[in-house]
Amino acid sequence: MDGKLIIISAPSGCGKSTIISHIMDEGTRDLQFSISATNRSPRPGEQHGVHYYFLSDEEFKSRVAAGDFVEFEEVYPGRFYGTLRSEIESHLKSGHNIILDIDVRGGVNVKKQFGYRSLSIFIEPPSIGELRRRLEGRGTDTPEVIDQRVGRAEYELSFAPQYDCRVINDDLNTAIRETEQAIDNFITAK
Repeated sequence: MDGKLIIISAPSGCGKSTIISHIMDEGTRDLQFSISATNRSPRPGEQHGVHYYFLSDEEFKSRVAAGDFVEFEEVYPGRFYGTLRSEIESHLKSGHNIILDIDVRGGVNVKKQFGYRSLSIFIEPPSIGELRRRLEGRGTDTPEVIDQRVGRAEYELSFAPQYDCRVINDDLNTAIRETEQAIDNFITAK
């Protein structure tokens, strides 16, 4: 039997990666993580094929032209992210469930392609003000980048109604439990 697909999307700074990491580290579910491709440079500690498939601008565009992506998006000017078709199909065909950490438009597109075989979960901040506070608290971005991310988040929140499930990350432990429950219900459904 083929596996199922879990799509998790959120604006930057909403805790999506933390929630996914907790669920994957727990190891109690048959979940494989889909590694996305990007044309950005690796951040300190990131490894090709582990955190992302780091592609050159030319290679990314070539793979887009070849139809190798189930979704891709120019998330920021000149900054592309995408999900390779081969990454999803190999996991699903082997019977494993796969979890995708992708941008909101990509999540909507993948849901359209995989329909009932997929569950889409949207992680939301309690408010835009709280999201700004979290991004500032990271201490990793300039004020200009934070303004850009907050502006993009306001746009991305408009996609939330197109997702199967919405989780507000006001309290991390509660958000993890709600996300796990949605995944468990989906995986065990016939």
